[in-house]
Amino acid sequence: MDENKRLPVHVSIIMDGNGRWARERGKERIYGHAEGVESVRACVEAAVETGVRYLSLFAFSEENWGRPDSEVAFLMEMMMKSIREELPKLQENGVRLLVLGHLSRLSDSLNAAIDECVRKTAGNSTLTLIVFLSYSGKWDILQAALKLAAEMSEHPERKEALMEMGPDGFDRYLVTAGIPDPDLIIRTSGEQRLSNYLLWQGAYSEFLFTDVLWPDFRKDDFRAALEEYAGRDRRYGKVK
Repeated sequence: MDENKRLPVHVSIIMDGNGRWARERGKERIYGHAEGVESVRACVEAAVETGVRYLSLFAFSEENWGRPDSEVAFLMEMMMKSIREELPKLQENGVRLLVLGHLSRLSDSLNAAIDECVRKTAGNSTLTLIVFLSYSGKWDILQAALKLAAEMSEHPERKEALMEMGPDGFDRYLVTAGIPDPDLIIRTSGEQRLSNYLLWQGAYSEFLFTDVLWPDFRKDDFRAALEEYAGRDRRYGKVK
C-alpha cells in the first residue's frame, strides 16, 4: 500500500450478480454477463486513473464449468471477443494482461487469443490486469503442493531452505507467483463469501461487500471502495 495516499497496490474483485441483474429486467442470464463487460472497462479505467498497480478479476471459477452448457459456451465466446476487442484500449492505457487459472481446460482458440494479448501487452507497466479464468483457490493450492512435492523429490536438499523461508516460500508455487497479495477484495451483489477464491493470497486482505450488482458497478463505486479502504487500520495480527 502507498502509505501517503493509503492506496491499495492490488485490488481484486469477485464480480457477482450478473444473473440477478438480468432476471430483474426479465432477461436471460447472458444479458447480465454482456453488460458486466462495461463494468470491467470502467474498473480498469478507474484503476489507471487512481494509480492502483494491480487489478484482478474473478471471471470464471472451476465450479462454473457445472453451469448449463449454453451459458458456459456464451461466456467463453464473450471472453475471446473481449480479449480481442479490448487489446487496443489496453495498449493505449499501458495495461499488461495476465490470465491465470486451470487454462488447460480452455479451448485451443481461446488460449491462443489469450497468449497473443498477453504477449502484446507484456511491456506495459501502468497497470497489471489479472483475469482469473477456470480458477479456484483449492485447485491453486493443490497444484502448488504438487509442484513442491515434485521439486522436493528431485532435490531433497532444498527442504531445509524452504522451511526457513516459511509460508512466503510457498508463494512461488502458486499461479500468482510474483504478484503481490490483494490489499482489498471487493465482492458485489451482497453475497459475503470468498467462493473458493484466492484462499492463500487473501489471508490478510481487507474485504468489502457491496449490494451493487456487478453490471451496475462503475467508477464511482470503485472509488468509493478505495475511500473505504483508506479508512481501515491494517494490523496483520499485530498491535499498533
